[in-house]
Amino acid sequence: MNMLSRTEEMLLLAVCRLQTEAFGINIRKEVEALTGKRYSVGGIYVPLDRLVKKGFLSTKTGRATENRLGRPKRLFTISSVGLAALREARSLYEAMWASLPEPVVKQLTFSG
Repeated sequence: MNMLSRTEEMLLLAVCRLQTEAFGINIRKEVEALTGKRYSVGGIYVPLDRLVKKGFLSTKTGRATENRLGRPKRLFTISSVGLAALREARSLYEAMWASLPEPVVKQLTFSG
């Protein structure tokens, strides 16, 4: 089983959500919008690079642009290994939530 940290899971899900727009700054904005938490550049790029090294993500270099001072963007794409890790994480969470005792479930139930 490939255990993901919560940050890794959020980043993989953000890449899935953004698809062809999964560039570093867009991923950072997506995670910040969903969590309401600010992330440093390193707080996003370090785990993204780790996910690439693990084979969960792949990257492709885009064109250099003037507004990026000639630096190219890196597009992140989830791999089949990354998708399998997300499936495993979801399956684990669903199994853990499903096996909670009823009194605990009642305490965790949201009322709106």
